[in-house]
Amino acid sequence: MSDLVLGLDTFGDVPVDDSGALVTHARAVRQVVDEAVLADDIGVDVIAVGEHHRPEWAVSTPETVLAGIATRTRRIRLSSGVTVLSSDDPVRVFQRFATVDALSGGRAEVILGRGSSTESFPLFGHDLSDYEVLFEEKLDLFVQLLKEEPVTWKGTVRAPLDHAEVFPRTESGHLTTWVGVGGSPQSVVRTARHDLSLMLAVIGGSPERFVPYVDLYRRATAQFGTTAHPVGMHSPGFVADTDEEAREVYWQPYRDIRDRIGALRGWPALRRAEYEAEIEHGSLYIGSPETVARKIAGVVRRLGVGRFDLLYTAGALPVSARLRAVELYGTKVIPLVRDILAG
Repeated sequence: MSDLVLGLDTFGDVPVDDSGALVTHARAVRQVVDEAVLADDIGVDVIAVGEHHRPEWAVSTPETVLAGIATRTRRIRLSSGVTVLSSDDPVRVFQRFATVDALSGGRAEVILGRGSSTESFPLFGHDLSDYEVLFEEKLDLFVQLLKEEPVTWKGTVRAPLDHAEVFPRTESGHLTTWVGVGGSPQSVVRTARHDLSLMLAVIGGSPERFVPYVDLYRRATAQFGTTAHPVGMHSPGFVADTDEEAREVYWQPYRDIRDRIGALRGWPALRRAEYEAEIEHGSLYIGSPETVARKIAGVVRRLGVGRFDLLYTAGALPVSARLRAVELYGTKVIPLVRDILAG
């Protein structure tokens, strides 16, 4: 699978410095840029930056951070992961990513999602009771904008457009667009109907449970007469020099952030045994480069995906450990995955 895309993903988690103190949000944003520059230098294919509106995460506008990365990198593809389209305006989203595309020489991508965290809805004046219709209508408008022609559109969630022209246009006339899906068959079918790429958020449990979604996407594109684009997936993980180091460094920050979010959603506290089981059999890709590479190669084969993004940050990890994780992913994990799949 020489065309397999291997990327990194982050929400801009606020890390700790070498003394164990949390850094500022401003430094956390700059840290993401530094890590992206390193990833560009060592051959990582794509960096995806996600949107959140909570104190644990410093990135609320992925495209702004991607614009900064664009000016310091040469080849790495620049993606959101995800942009919460439901609480944003499709016209402004397109304009901002077209601008990133211009700054980067055509390297921008956008992954659109409904948002598993809902803080952005009240923040921007949206009612959660409109959760479904907001995404459905705004995605429909965004697909029209992707044609880069005058748009006439009418819906219920924003003002209509009448032969509106939207600028800037991309240089190539094409903005690569994915839809992030966490497990809804209806979302898979919607993605296929709109002729968009599918990005699966596989964040827990056995990855094999997503095989039917990959199959559904391909069947749906055949039925609609749209393109069966390569399917992508993202999952959390962490790379260190040894399995033991990776598990120990990642455990407490991961547990803390998972329990903080879990308390809002009624989840029980995470036990160490569950953590270890998720590493062994589930969707945590944690360990030495060899361990992580074998697990990534295995899931790529089983699901038949064309892109894998490792969500390499979780909670207050040390800055130095994050940089080392990026370095190991680019210099060791990626070549090992390609060797395994070629063998």
